[in-house]
Amino acid sequence: MSAQEELKKLAEEVAQCQLCELHYSRKNAVPGEGPHNATIMFIGEGPGFHENEQGRPFVGAAGKFLEELLSKIGMKREQVYITNVVKCRPPGNRDPKPEEVDICTRQFLERQIQLINPKVIITLGRYSMGLYLPHAKISDVHGQALRIKGRIVVPMYHPAAALHQGSLKPVVEADFSRLPELLSKNTTALEENELAAPSEADQSATQLSLF
Repeated sequence: MSAQEELKKLAEEVAQCQLCELHYSRKNAVPGEGPHNATIMFIGEGPGFHENEQGRPFVGAAGKFLEELLSKIGMKREQVYITNVVKCRPPGNRDPKPEEVDICTRQFLERQIQLINPKVIITLGRYSMGLYLPHAKISDVHGQALRIKGRIVVPMYHPAAALHQGSLKPVVEADFSRLPELLSKNTTALEENELAAPSEADQSATQLSLF
């Protein structure tokens, strides 16, 4: 079965998933979308109101801002894979619970990453950043390229945070403006020297080499 077919099968599993309480309140599960061989994967937190209505990720105001940010660096959302840590909207837009994050990550997100095999993962917000940098503060590491498990991970503020807190908008725009150069330089370095997966103890923000 091809990666594209595997992703379609995974999306069907997401739509029928009843492994946590989030399925009780969802209208539509939101597996994610984008090319099966995307070089860049964006991982947000969870679906909001519009995503729950449409079954697609980042289709509300934060999604429009993300598309604007991509457009400014000469990219379209169709070129990247976009998904979330949890695939169903938490009721009342509450934060996802640790067990919900754990179930969705193990059952779906890790499989998506394996199937798509992106060279670069851009985490949007603290929940997806926490999968790679559990002890880091996003204010300390945003916009920096980190090598984790043989991939480049770039933590970023969530676009919604920039819309709610105006002072973050220029920060997010500046981080995105540096992406092309950062990705070009570091994907080349990664291809030249594939890195072995570090142990869990090596994954804290203070132990990773920032470049």
